[in-house]
Amino acid sequence: MWSQRDVIDYSLARRATLEALFRGGALKMDVCDADPYLLRAAKYHGEPTNRDCPVCRRHKLTHVTYVFGDELGQYSGRIKSTKELEPMAREYGEFRVYVVEVCQGCAWNYLTSSYVLGDGVPRTPARRRRRAAEE
Repeated sequence: MWSQRDVIDYSLARRATLEALFRGGALKMDVCDADPYLLRAAKYHGEPTNRDCPVCRRHKLTHVTYVFGDELGQYSGRIKSTKELEPMAREYGEFRVYVVEVCQGCAWNYLTSSYVLGDGVPRTPARRRRRAAEE
């Protein structure tokens, strides 16, 4: 992505969590605790990957991408597909993207990365649009 910056990769923390699970320092129920809303988001809005779940090894992981930012206004906190991020990066000055991997089989979930997108030009926050019935 052309404007991607401030990238944080959580792979080392993920590796430590998985090692604790496999060595007995953590229980499966501690790491496979995805919220039902996250599981539903993965099912209907997630992007499938070709990577196997590191815990159950039976299901493929799904990525769920969330966007947050003051400039997004009411659209902050929404799930977006990867192809929607490029136009957003050109439209907004700055917003943060979070990518969560989810296994729909065993409920494993982990924040894999976060980064900032946008063209860097500050804008005023998006306003709520009134419905035609309210006017």
